Amino acid sequence: MAKPKPRLSVPKKAKKGDIITIKTLISHKMESGQRKNKKTGKKIPRKIINKFVAKYNGEVVFQSDWHPAISANPYISFKTMATESGTIEFSWTDDDGQVYSKSAKITVTE
Repeated sequence: MAKPKPRLSVPKKAKKGDIITIKTLISHKMESGQRKNKKTGKKIPRKIINKFVAKYNGEVVFQSDWHPAISANPYISFKTMATESGTIEFSWTDDDGQVYSKSAKITVTE
């Protein structure tokens, strides 16, 4: 499986108090653990992203736990308030404990 690739859409600028929309997508095959290998007949081990967290200047603004029914290449969109300039950090954790991260800067004006 290719290494998961996170993609983000975060506004570069916003006015203080604006509600901004953040969109993320991560390329990940999301193996449910229910399928069998056609050659061996053995179940393919489950490997899904099971947790997503977004932090705005270190404070959690959105998080979710995911389960086997989550689709491959999961897309998520949420809103938060622009409060100050800084960094919005995103992390996706899979069943193996591997964490995939990406961040974006935002400039907030008065």
